[in-house]
Amino acid sequence: MALRLSCFYFAYFAHLGAFVAYFSLWLQARGYSPPEIAAVLAVPAFLRIVAPALWGWLADGAAARLRGGQPALVALLSALAAASLAMLTQASDLHAVFGWVALTSLFTAGVLPLVDAMALAALSAQPGRYGPVRLWGSIGFIASVLAAGAWPDRAPVTVLLPLVAALMLCAAFSALALPHAHTGSRHADPRGALQVQREPRVAVFFAACFCMTVAHGALYAFYSIYLVRTGYSTMTVGALWTLGVLAEIAVFVVLPALFRRFSLRAMLIASFAAAAVRFVAIGWGVDSLVLLTLAQLLHGLTFGSYHAAAIAAVQRMFGGALAVRGQALYASLSYGLGGAAGILLSGWSWGAFGPEITFAISSAFGAAGALLVAWKFKI
Repeated sequence: MALRLSCFYFAYFAHLGAFVAYFSLWLQARGYSPPEIAAVLAVPAFLRIVAPALWGWLADGAAARLRGGQPALVALLSALAAASLAMLTQASDLHAVFGWVALTSLFTAGVLPLVDAMALAALSAQPGRYGPVRLWGSIGFIASVLAAGAWPDRAPVTVLLPLVAALMLCAAFSALALPHAHTGSRHADPRGALQVQREPRVAVFFAACFCMTVAHGALYAFYSIYLVRTGYSTMTVGALWTLGVLAEIAVFVVLPALFRRFSLRAMLIASFAAAAVRFVAIGWGVDSLVLLTLAQLLHGLTFGSYHAAAIAAVQRMFGGALAVRGQALYASLSYGLGGAAGILLSGWSWGAFGPEITFAISSAFGAAGALLVAWKFKI
């Protein structure tokens, strides 16, 4: 069972790694401007606001009627996403690119939440096994970033998108072997959720999380483009992306010790402060590989410790039957709304002021998040 889950996570995150790291280069090679690139990359973030909840709601009924249950539904969504990616390679204009990216994002938005729920249910008797299983996703991400990064130095960047589609197809096949697990559902009281949301600390927390994701907008939209334009090879770019994921893995390994030693508030403030430092270093220190390396190591804080502390904070603030509602709200406001806003803002700023100011704005959002948490967040 653990092996089957690990295989899916490896394939899924392998597709995601190549897409996140290099899709902006594919768009640039097609001749699109920074605002156009940012608009395309914002589409998945917009869909993450509502699509995961939609697929989760449909999964109960659809999976029951589909032969093979939830594994078959995941395989179907993954196959449809692979087909959409294949069609994206044939997009003739920007409107077609928007359409195929939106369709791909619609399908992929439902995949990971369903598989995570299935994995947690299947491993419920041994919850400690989830970490080692999920770790294979990070390994797949690293492997694809490094492998795909070596291609554009020897071949056109257009070869990358068929690779991404093929990896997603591998995820579809591996989904057929996923374990069948009943994931039971709990329904939160909407009035209770609204009462929690009115608490000042909750509003401040979500505002800070929004700031953190906005701060990462320039990184996910233009980091690869910025480095290649400066003169770094795509292999070097891939290595730097990989370094960030390795730092994230390292933080996850020591996370139990961090939770024992530091409060969630302290971990969040440190993570936001690291974001402020990281993005200034990228924007103004791009000519120094040493600075870029140190900046990527901070990904362990700006994503690893931040995400872990944020998820734990949501669990404490939205306890019991409100847990699912709280996590959905966190995902929507942070990764959905914040992600879309960050990418669009960076696209406008990149064209208007250039990369240095754009990353300085990212740094300012990181600092703003730290101030918000220090000001009123207590747990």
